[in-house]
Amino acid sequence: MIVGLIIVCEVAFWVLLAAGLAFRYVLRMPRTGLALLLCEPLLEVVLFAVTAIDLKNGAQPDWRHGLAAVYIGFTVGLGHSMVTWADARVAHRFAGGPPPVKPPKYGMARAVHEWRTAARWIVASAVAIALLQAAIWYVGGAGETGSLRAWQSRMVWLIGINLVIAVSYTVFPKREPGRSAGRDGA
Repeated sequence: MIVGLIIVCEVAFWVLLAAGLAFRYVLRMPRTGLALLLCEPLLEVVLFAVTAIDLKNGAQPDWRHGLAAVYIGFTVGLGHSMVTWADARVAHRFAGGPPPVKPPKYGMARAVHEWRTAARWIVASAVAIALLQAAIWYVGGAGETGSLRAWQSRMVWLIGINLVIAVSYTVFPKREPGRSAGRDGA
């Protein structure tokens, strides 16, 4: 049941996003579009409540409950940037908005971009870890929580990977083609 609800929440996220942007830009009903976009967090509230009820009714915590926590964490950490990304493109395509800003490719500007991206993933992972820990405490000593702890370990790895990527762009910034290190082009 939990996995099915996660799939329903994911599909509903994209449907609400498409509908919200369509109302906002294509049908020129920005308030209705905004209302639809603001409904998206309700999906996570429903998933959280159903997962908590499932655990409260005696279900053994397993990978499905962990996946629900991770899904909620990723939506919290990455959902806003996804909506912003899609909004910029739809505004450009259907409402004459400016072209979407492309991420920088070189130098410290790229490193800053990678740190911002890493921060979003770290927030997503931290929220997932916190929800998983809350589920572990909620179940208490009576339940088997190994699968939830395994998800926590995966989230710690994800944080580490994102930090390594961001640090690599900081320590070894990508240089523009045609520019060599240590020369000003003279």
